[in-house]
Amino acid sequence: MQFFGGSEISPSPPVPPASGSNAHMIYVFNRNGVCLFYREWNRPLRTLNVQQDHKLMFGLLFSLKSFTSKMDPTGVEKGNLGVPQLPGQGCSFHSFRTNTYKLSLMESPSGIKIILVTHPKISDLRESLKYIYNLYVEYAVKNPLYTPGTPIRCELFNTNLDQYVRNLA
Repeated sequence: MQFFGGSEISPSPPVPPASGSNAHMIYVFNRNGVCLFYREWNRPLRTLNVQQDHKLMFGLLFSLKSFTSKMDPTGVEKGNLGVPQLPGQGCSFHSFRTNTYKLSLMESPSGIKIILVTHPKISDLRESLKYIYNLYVEYAVKNPLYTPGTPIRCELFNTNLDQYVRNLA
């Protein structure tokens, strides 16, 4: 991070080897903020309370989406800050990057939000998130044993997701 052209205070972490350690964690939320799926691959710092972690992540996304839509210079109807918007409404938010991670978001028309936290050097993940969403549809939604709105407990989804994420570069 640099402050007004100063020296590098906290450098970016080195690019990890291509061993699947580019992805740190993934969240899948429904439109109501219920975490349907969470998985960690490379998260050295563990959270004490998983439910609190999920609430913080959903709150962060809600705030960022609300903020970006209100800052949209082309939008005519801005509404009140904090008022939820329908998927596809307002300015779209895709990702942000810090010196230690990159957070990428994809929201489906049905309100499913997929959040992937990766190494900061990873490029645009929009197509990857669409592929992960297709895995979700194929192995969870189409599963006759899956009840929509409940946590995803499908081994085929887990296996295919792990295999795909291992190859992210």
